[in-house]
Amino acid sequence: MALTSRLLGVLLGITVPLLFFSRAEGGEVGVCYGRMATNLPDPATVVQLLKKNSITMVRIYDTDPTVLRSLADTGIKVTVELTNEELPSAATDQNFADQWVQNNVKAYYPATQINGVTIGNEVFKEASQLNSQLVPAMKKVQAALARLGLADAVKVTTPIAFDALKTSFPPSEGAFRDDIALSVMSPMVDFLQETGSYLMMNIYPYLAYLSTPGMSIDYLLFRPNAGILDRNSRQTYFSLLDAQLDAVYYAMEKLPSSSLRAGGMRKLTAGGGILEVKLGEIHHPTRGHHGVGTRANAQAFTDGLMRKVRGGNSGTTSNRYNRLATSAVGTPHRPNADLDVYIFELFNEDNKPEDEQDFGLFYPNQQPVYQVDFVHGGTGAGPVQPSYCTQGGHGPGRSGP
Repeated sequence: MALTSRLLGVLLGITVPLLFFSRAEGGEVGVCYGRMATNLPDPATVVQLLKKNSITMVRIYDTDPTVLRSLADTGIKVTVELTNEELPSAATDQNFADQWVQNNVKAYYPATQINGVTIGNEVFKEASQLNSQLVPAMKKVQAALARLGLADAVKVTTPIAFDALKTSFPPSEGAFRDDIALSVMSPMVDFLQETGSYLMMNIYPYLAYLSTPGMSIDYLLFRPNAGILDRNSRQTYFSLLDAQLDAVYYAMEKLPSSSLRAGGMRKLTAGGGILEVKLGEIHHPTRGHHGVGTRANAQAFTDGLMRKVRGGNSGTTSNRYNRLATSAVGTPHRPNADLDVYIFELFNEDNKPEDEQDFGLFYPNQQPVYQVDFVHGGTGAGPVQPSYCTQGGHGPGRSGP
C-alpha cells in the first residue's frame, strides 16, 4: 500500500433515474494478511481467526512457508506474491521462474489452495525502473505454471495503484498514464485476456475524497446522496468506488490490443465474459487523515462495500433518486460485473508508516476494531445506497457534492 499517490479527480453531478440495470450475482470478500507488526498471533492462530470469521480469501505479500503450511486443508483461497526484488530475475530467466513456481506454488498446492500469483506490488509507483520487465516476468511465471499443469487453477496478475491512471474524471474519460499505456498496459491486458486472468487494482476511495473539496462524504461511504453525473456517458453515480472502477474499465478499453492496432474500442472479454477487475487492496482508515479516519466512517465504508460485493439489496429509502433501485451490484459501465475485493487489512500493523497503521479489521490481540459479518456482508446496520442509474435522453442535471 502506498498512500502518497498522485490523487485523481472524481465526479460531481445529479440526475433523475429512469432505467436500472439488472443485477449481477455478487463477488467475494477477502483480506490482506500483512505481518509488519509486533505481537501478532502466530500463523496457525491467524488461520483459526480467518475460519472463525468465515473469511474465504486471503492475500499475502510473500510466500512464507509457515503461513502457507498453516493455510493447508482449510479451503481458504490464497494469493501469493513474487516480490519486486524477485521480479528482475523472473523477467530474464525462465529457469528462475520455473524454480520459483516449483518451490512456492507447486510445493504447497493443492493442500494450500493457491489460486493467484501477483507479480510485484504497485511496480509503477514503488519500482518504476522495473516497468519494462513487468510483463515479461508475468509471462515467464505463467509459462512455469503451465508446464506444471497449474495454469488453469492459478492465475497471474499484478497489483496496480490507482494513480496509474492519468485521468479519472469523468469516468468515461479514464485513461492510463502516457509512460505506461502503450508500453506496459496494452501488452499486459492482452496477456490477461489470453490467459483468462484479471486486472488487480489497489483503490482507496477516501484519498480521492480528500483531494476533492466539497464532495459529500455520503458519496464516499455508500450512503444516500444526490448522485454524480458523467455528462459524456449520461450515467449518474451514487458511489465513488463505482466511479473509480469505471474509470479503470474505460481506460482499458482505450488501449489498443495486438489485434486492434488501428484504433477503436478494445473488446474486453476473457473466456466469453468481461475482463474482470479485482481489488487487491481497499479500505478506510479508523484514525487520522484530516478527521476522515474514524471508526464510524470505516464501519460505514466496510458495510457498504461488503453489501455491494455480496449483491445485497439496497432496501427502501426516502431518497427520491434511488427509490426504484433494487441492487447495488455492478457499475454503470459494467452493470453485470461481479467484484472480488481484498480488504486492507487483517490487523493494525504498527511497523508500517504512521498513515498506514490504522486500517486493520482486528487488533493484534484478535479483538475486532469494529464488527464485520463476512457471511452476510456488513453488519445489518441499514440499507446501502444503489451505486448508479442511467438517464434516458438529456434530462436535468447539476454540479455539486
